[in-house]
Order: sequence, then C-alpha cells, then structure tokens
Amino acid sequence: MPLALLALAIGAFGIGTTEFVIMGLLPEVASDYGVSIPTAGFLVTGYALGVMFGAPLMTVLGTKIPRKRMLMLLMGLFIVGNVLSALAPAFSVMLIGRVVASLAHGAFFGIGSVVAADLVAPHKKAGAIAMMFTGLTVANVVGVPLGTLIGQSAGWRVTFAVVAALGVVGLAGVAKLVPDVPKPEGVRLRHELAAFKNVQVLLAMAMTVLGFGGVFAAITYIAPMMTHVAGFADGSVTWLLVLFGLGMVGGNLVGGKFADRALMPMLYISLGALAVVLALFTLTAHDKIASAVTVFLIGALGFATVPPLQKRVLDHAHGAPTLASAVNIGAFNLGNALSAWLGGVVIGAGFGYTAPNWVGAVLAAAALLLAVLSAALERREGAPAAVVAGSTPEEQRTAAVHH
Repeated sequence: MPLALLALAIGAFGIGTTEFVIMGLLPEVASDYGVSIPTAGFLVTGYALGVMFGAPLMTVLGTKIPRKRMLMLLMGLFIVGNVLSALAPAFSVMLIGRVVASLAHGAFFGIGSVVAADLVAPHKKAGAIAMMFTGLTVANVVGVPLGTLIGQSAGWRVTFAVVAALGVVGLAGVAKLVPDVPKPEGVRLRHELAAFKNVQVLLAMAMTVLGFGGVFAAITYIAPMMTHVAGFADGSVTWLLVLFGLGMVGGNLVGGKFADRALMPMLYISLGALAVVLALFTLTAHDKIASAVTVFLIGALGFATVPPLQKRVLDHAHGAPTLASAVNIGAFNLGNALSAWLGGVVIGAGFGYTAPNWVGAVLAAAALLLAVLSAALERREGAPAAVVAGSTPEEQRTAAVHH
C-alpha cells in the first residue's frame, strides 16, 4: 500500500477522534452547561448534520482546487472548529464549533476515498479505502478512550484542545506525504451530479444511512446505558469505548478484504448480524460481560459495512465519483444524526436507556432489505446484457440465472 495512505489515515484519525469522543463525554458536557443528556446529544446530531450538508458543499467548492490542496484546507477548517469547541463559553457556541469542524469531515473522507482508490490497482480499491478508514477506527481504540480519560480527569475542554493539535499533525501529514494528484480533466459539476440519477448509487447511500444509523442509535448513549443499566462505573466507559474501537478496526479491515471478493454477500452478513445483535443488546445491556461483548460486536459489524458501501458508490458513480463519495460520507452521518435524535426521543419518552437499541435494530434490518432490493435490481439490469451475449437459448438461460 502506498505511503500516502498513511497520511490519509492520520487525518482520518484526528477526524474520528473528534467525531466519537463526545459520546463518552456527554454526561460531563451536559453537567457543565446545565442541560439534559438528550439535549447534549444534539452535539452528536449537529456534527452529523454538518457532515451531511458540508460534504457536498465543500466538495463542490473544491472542484477547481487540486485534491491535495483541498485536503489541507479541510484539515485547517477542522482545527478551527475544535479550537472553538474547546473555548466555547456556552452550549450554543460549542454546537457551532462542532458544526464548523464537521464541515471538513465528509469532503475529507470523500476526496480521500477517491485518492486512495486511485493509488492502487482495481482489485485492491476496497482494501485501500479500508486502509484510510483504519485511521478512523484506530481513533476509537486510542484517540477516543484517551480523549474520554482526559475529559473526565482534566476537563472536556482539554480534550478538544488535544483534538485540535491532532488536526495540526494530520495537516502536516497530508502536506508531506500525499502526492500532488492533478484534478481529472473534463469532469464538471454536471458530470458529478449525474451520478445521482443512478438508482444503485442512491440505494447504497440509503443503506449507509440506515445501517450506520443502527450502530449509533446504541453507541450515542453508551455512557448512560452502561453506567445506569449495566452498572459500570463512570471510568469504565473508557475501556468500553476501546472495545468498540477494536471491533471497528477488525470489522473495517475484514470488510475491506472481503468486499474486493464478494461485496454483496459481505453486506448481507454484516447488516443481518448487526440487526440481531442490536436487538439482543436490550437484554445483554443488563449484564456487564454480555454488554461488553455486544459493544465489540456492534463496532465490528457496523464498520464491516463501510468499505463495501463506499466501494459500491464509487463503482456505480464511475467517471465522476468525487461528489458521490463525499455525499455517501454525509449519508453515514445522516444515519448518526437520525439515530441520535430517535434515541433521544425514546429515552425522553420514558422508555429507558436501552430503548435506542430497538431503534438501531429496526434501522439495520431496513438496510438489509435495501441490500436485497439493490441486488435484485442489479440482476434485472444485468440480464439483458447477458442475454445478448448468449449465442444459444440455453446459454441465454444460464446467463440470466447467474445474474
């Protein structure tokens, strides 16, 4: 794998840390500002919505800027947002800081996915994308737990100051290691927008929203769920997030490996198992050991879907993949926002801290149904080409069956 992928992974590490560390610090932030846990959850929702809208906006603004320079500008925006969060005197100001930082997120991963895929042979593209996303997953093993520990001991403001420093390291890594890849000639905004006419691109994005939403319906409220229901001490949230992060790392790498071999079967297995595990979490959350194992599995199964879904978007938006890739990153975060909001609704309605797990299970099951629908449509679309290729009726029937 090219060394440039390391630079992309470094940037992803910083972004992943700021995205997920807030989940372990929700009680501290809520207490400091005098707001409820569901209200503090808007820091997750606001960030996710910022990614969703910022991804296409920043990508469109960067269409005339070389990709390396755009990646550097995005990391600069990320640094500014985290500094603002660290210094925020009021909850509303912190929310603004989170949104500012989030504007860099989608375009960085979207453009970075295209750059990563272009750096390797076609049969290694999903693996290259997974390598970049490894920075995001490793952030959950190292950055998020460490940030949570710092936030609980020295104050959450220190955590966001450290995250801003990580952004500086990421910026330096991109400047040093990512090659100056020229912008593709002849690709205009209308070509990028044309990808959204492809129903398979839209279905992949819908799967992203629902599948990833299933993960974060549960994980957004992991701190209160584990302390109030499972009976863990506040300090245990740190190593529980490590477990989640280890699951993410393993799931991401496995998903990248098998997506290059059997993409749709990988999605069927990961989404189906995710729905089952989330449903069971309503029961396992009452036991310390069972809940810890479940947190790991949610991370693994959830992130096993990332490389195949991102590759599926790139495959079906070939020729002009940058905007579609970035919007799909926004779709991940739309899922975060939707699930964080729905989780807060069911908690606020008095159904308890385990209720978001049922929300997640339904969302993951819906994503699985869309995957089945997508494959069925793809077989139908592929059948005519296969029929033309067949020179005999028997060959035509055989080709149709395989599609």
